[in-house]
Amino acid sequence: MKRLPKACRLARVRKSMTTDRSSDASASGAVEGVVLLDKAAGMSSNAALQSVRRLFGGVKGGHTGTLDPLATGLLPVCLGAATKFAGVLLETDKTYEAVVALGLATTTGDAEGEALFRGRVEGCLERMSETLAAFTGEIEQLPPMFSAIKHRGRALYRYARAGQSVERRPRRVTIHALDLIAGHGEEVTLRIHCSKGTYIRSLAHDIGERLGCGAHVSALRRTRIGALAVAQALGLEALAGLPDVDRRKQVLPADVLLSQLPAVVLDQGSANAVLQGRPVALDEPLGAGSVRLYAEDGQFLGLGARGEQGLLCPKRMRALPLGVLYRPA
Repeated sequence: MKRLPKACRLARVRKSMTTDRSSDASASGAVEGVVLLDKAAGMSSNAALQSVRRLFGGVKGGHTGTLDPLATGLLPVCLGAATKFAGVLLETDKTYEAVVALGLATTTGDAEGEALFRGRVEGCLERMSETLAAFTGEIEQLPPMFSAIKHRGRALYRYARAGQSVERRPRRVTIHALDLIAGHGEEVTLRIHCSKGTYIRSLAHDIGERLGCGAHVSALRRTRIGALAVAQALGLEALAGLPDVDRRKQVLPADVLLSQLPAVVLDQGSANAVLQGRPVALDEPLGAGSVRLYAEDGQFLGLGARGEQGLLCPKRMRALPLGVLYRPA
């Protein structure tokens, strides 16, 4: 049996090995990487994505998690081959700042819905801290009817728009932190650090129900996804106003999408092996979960994970010509 190649070392490196490099691109100038967009209110995530694609010559693209039109904030847009790794951020924790209006529950859980219930807000602020504590940790949450979750192959919001309601199952999500930033009158501002799948509109509705006054989201801003922060992002207007050469500098390397994962640095033989889809052995045991893979020169190779017998198996690899990575001396 042919002996499997062995990786040179398992490395724990800084958050990203490529944060100081420009985006990956071919010699022809094709864009491959990630644009951190600060989405404006009133625009759908898909419309924002298409606008960014047009700014980069219509290159294929995708985003890493929908923001409602009402919401603003961080929307990472993947361009070119970086779309292979977009799904990783869908599994990542997120942070939001939400303005929650007390005294009114709505059909959509936000300001665009119709009134469901109106209640008195007197005394609600005094009970806010203990109420927020009750929603911190692992909780069950009923997804809103106005959501993209599928029922019999059809999005729930399509049923809702037709005036229909369908049975929904509660989902378990984790609220890592739920902090009161400000509160006055009939409005509070919350900072929410939560797991994937959390609906902030449902959280606001449930908080209002527990308080007995009703509540809905009047403004929502996503400030962080994993290690990526909105402070790094540009608005669409600002991005469009840049000269082409400066706009391309805003395209980050694809591996920023994986910066929360541990890194494995591979020697020449192992790097070429995983690019061909073959597993490799490691000098050190590989833990559970995914890892990002690099060549010894720091070039990002793709995404790997532990397979049978502890081998490192390639999951999603960049399309790199083998001869480009390592040419014989």
